[in-house]
Amino acid sequence: MLVDWKNYDAQKTYDELLAQVDTPRPAAAELCHYLGALNDEELKARKDAAELAIMVMGITFTVYFEGSTIDRAWPMDIIPRIIPKKEWDHTEAGLTQRVTALNLFINDLYHEQKIVKDGQFPRELLKSSKNFREQCIGIKPPLDVWAHICGSDLVRDKDGTLYVLEDNLRVPSGVSYMLENRSVMKRVWPELFENQYIQPVDEYPSRLYDMLASISPRPLDYPQVVVLTPGIYNSAYFEHSYLAQNMGAELVEGSDLVVGDDDCVYMRNIDGLKRVDVIYRRIDDSFLDPEAFNPDSMLGVKGLMRAWRKGNVALANAPGAGVADDKVVYSFVPDIIKYYLGEDPIIPNVETYRCMDEKQCNYVLANLDKLVVKPANESGGYGMLVGPHSSSQEREQFAEFIKKDPRNYIAQPTLSLSTTPTLCSDSRVEPRHVDLRPFILQSDTTYVTNGGLTRVAMRKGSLVVNSSQGGGSKDTWIIDTEGK
Repeated sequence: MLVDWKNYDAQKTYDELLAQVDTPRPAAAELCHYLGALNDEELKARKDAAELAIMVMGITFTVYFEGSTIDRAWPMDIIPRIIPKKEWDHTEAGLTQRVTALNLFINDLYHEQKIVKDGQFPRELLKSSKNFREQCIGIKPPLDVWAHICGSDLVRDKDGTLYVLEDNLRVPSGVSYMLENRSVMKRVWPELFENQYIQPVDEYPSRLYDMLASISPRPLDYPQVVVLTPGIYNSAYFEHSYLAQNMGAELVEGSDLVVGDDDCVYMRNIDGLKRVDVIYRRIDDSFLDPEAFNPDSMLGVKGLMRAWRKGNVALANAPGAGVADDKVVYSFVPDIIKYYLGEDPIIPNVETYRCMDEKQCNYVLANLDKLVVKPANESGGYGMLVGPHSSSQEREQFAEFIKKDPRNYIAQPTLSLSTTPTLCSDSRVEPRHVDLRPFILQSDTTYVTNGGLTRVAMRKGSLVVNSSQGGGSKDTWIIDTEGK
């Protein structure tokens, strides 16, 4: 048997499917029993079916490598991660609380800045923020919401507690892969979907459209919604086209749009110009409008900020929302929740050291071999130091980086991330570390996906789950064991 739970070694950390050797967690019992009954050929046939489906469906992602771009088939493991619905309900409440507080925080920063005046958030931190946009001061977006789409990364430590690792509020990616993973899994394991109450995820595109429509400046039943992409060379282009297609929205580039003399945005098409109401932009702030930001940008739309400021078009996420995407700001989120909502955080942060604080910085410099150091505004796992896996030369280099610009760095303990059974290349099932990126939509209501994109480190012992750096993915099943 390939799947031998008696010899599955996951004793060093929390495993998502097995409570102990040969003992599945209750929500995973049916899956583990089913997998354990398969022979080698049957399991291999399911793996081959998944790989064929990914190829036929054209699910790809792009890796930037030595100045070129490489399209690769999406890496997906066919053994799902399982979370009981009762636990997920608690997580969903925590994510809703978090995004609500972050939107209040962003709106405050661009208006009264009460949290700064009350001494609850450092003024120098705001002044040195790379993503605070002075061009946005005083603007009032619909419903006072700035971060309409958020992807918060969750990790589970060895004690089983879920923590928020970071918040992605600028242009969070990955939701299309969550949806495609589910489509593939329904082809690979149709019988499991018949016998278990697995919470659906396929309503996300309609939920996304409804959220975008709710912020339209014109009260239409079907406002003109477009997805603004940098183009085919962007690593997330698959996702941009996927979401546009599944929402029934137009996929456009900057050159397809123009701001008229009336400060409204229009889309060029074969019939002439058609007014655009909502733009789901997948372009960073600095490239969004050459008139307001980078004058050399060829990706954005000249005058777009002017149209947005006058309320003639809605932008999601709003420019400037990235001020709360800063990893140093992340360390203040528990205080932000208490300040705006008067509540304790439902989901805790990972313990975080701020290098802008002299005492904490000294601790970080003295313990680089034990900590994970992250720059404030990078993503995709770039620019990090994983202390326990680093060389002395790398630690010396990072020490210089931190001393030169302490505001730009935080550090966190190296967590013992949870594992989940994964079908490896040698056709054995072994534990691999995972994280989870659920997606939250907020406008007049808040919607949280059932689960999210589970990212998995495909190399044994590795903590790096990013696809761009060799990681893979899994479908995430939220199972209601009381639903049937």
